[in-house]
Amino acid sequence: MQIDFQKSADGLVPAVIQDAATQKVLMLGYMNQEALDKTLSEKKVTFFSRSKNRLWTKGEESGNFLMVQDVKVDCDRDTLLIKANPVGPVCHTGADTCWEEKNVSNDFLQQLENIITDRINNPTDASYTAKLFARGINKVAQKVGEEAVEVVIEAKDNNDELFLNESADLLFHYLILLQAKGFVLNDVINVLKQRHK
Repeated sequence: MQIDFQKSADGLVPAVIQDAATQKVLMLGYMNQEALDKTLSEKKVTFFSRSKNRLWTKGEESGNFLMVQDVKVDCDRDTLLIKANPVGPVCHTGADTCWEEKNVSNDFLQQLENIITDRINNPTDASYTAKLFARGINKVAQKVGEEAVEVVIEAKDNNDELFLNESADLLFHYLILLQAKGFVLNDVINVLKQRHK
């Protein structure tokens, strides 16, 4: 990836951050070569902060990281487009984007994934999701297994309502498991797309 960092006097290029799932523009930051290298190696967006005068990984204090999915450079080789999965709100104000727009998809599963992310990052005693996640990966995986068995049992019967309810439970717990492993449903969809080629 050839990037012309020398076009600007400070050696920085703009980096536009876009949600990999919703395609919404989330924020704009600046990168030098070191910030880009760290972003590519750690798969978390890292900028060069002009106000802090140092490398700054988005989410280093809040935990609201931007998990890198793809990096592209524009035709002039002086601007980056980074597609990422946000872990929580992107703006320091608590908004979804730095333009105070909601980062929502018309896709209900995407909305559900965002709710799961929020429950994990902002746990409350009332949240089933937060409690399950806090019990660790083994418990989350076990729950997916239990729900899968219940789907199989209901598939052999003739009660469509029970089958659909158990299927919903399985899908919900699978989405939690994906996030516990650091992934989202779109990562699985990308694997399926690659297999389809």
